[in-house]
Amino acid sequence: MPHPLDLLCIGEPLFEFSHVGDGNWREGFGGDVSNVAIAAARQGAKTALLSRLGADSFGDRFRALWSREDVDHTYVETDPAAPTGLYFITQKDGDHVFDYRRAGSAASKLSDKNLPRDALAQARIVHQSGISQAISPSARDAGFAAIEAVKDAGRLVSYDPNLRLKLWPLDQAGEVIHAAMARADIALPGLDDAQTLTGLSDPKDIVAFYRDLGPDIVALTMGRDGALVSYSDQLIRIPAMPAKAVDATGAGDCFDGSFLARLALGDEVDAAARYAVAAASLSVKGYGAVAPLPTGDEVCAVLDEQDVS
Repeated sequence: MPHPLDLLCIGEPLFEFSHVGDGNWREGFGGDVSNVAIAAARQGAKTALLSRLGADSFGDRFRALWSREDVDHTYVETDPAAPTGLYFITQKDGDHVFDYRRAGSAASKLSDKNLPRDALAQARIVHQSGISQAISPSARDAGFAAIEAVKDAGRLVSYDPNLRLKLWPLDQAGEVIHAAMARADIALPGLDDAQTLTGLSDPKDIVAFYRDLGPDIVALTMGRDGALVSYSDQLIRIPAMPAKAVDATGAGDCFDGSFLARLALGDEVDAAARYAVAAASLSVKGYGAVAPLPTGDEVCAVLDEQDVS
């Protein structure tokens, strides 16, 4: 039976307010797994989200966004008693400062009792992150239950640690994240998070650590240094593509979504990783997490130019 979905992402969407000076705020959309789902859809994958939203204008706007982006939100429930999560971005000493209003959010009410197991069993790849499990104890349990349902169905589990120490202490985060990643088929750590979680500094050692946990594929993203990818008996380094970075928000999510989309659509691991690095390099050229996410045509054009040169 054909898979109705290439990628199903589990986690929390967050409505964004970014301070742009003089008392003005720019509205946007965030939440790592929502970004991943949109990035994958723009590469041509059939993509869906599993989450919960509040019965509010922010939730309505997310649904409108996903409809425009061709992301299925059938498995996103509306909670009449809990709000959609929000976050605010300000600047301090040239760095982004994030303030979250997500305690008691609708997404944090996700539990193993309301998981759509038919969807989990039929998607080619099911993706979640450390954030997906950090937002509440019930969401944490739901994450593990989802992993087991996917494994029982013989589908693939993808996991990005996406460490957020504002949500939980490091020892708890490491225990939960590594227990989940031990059951994953595809591990997508970022270098900074992985160094904090493992206590290792060398990228090759980090990749070996995660391969030893159990995943068949580990793609370690390293920002301007590209990605280091391990699968089968291969270890390949993919250099970043030159880019004048304006805003790196969501670049890791862009890599994840593009990589998983290309895997689901039949690419070999090295080709999917090369594609995802190119997509991430394009995503840093604009502001926000969603607007700069490239389309498949844009990524292919950049790759074609690189092959010609």
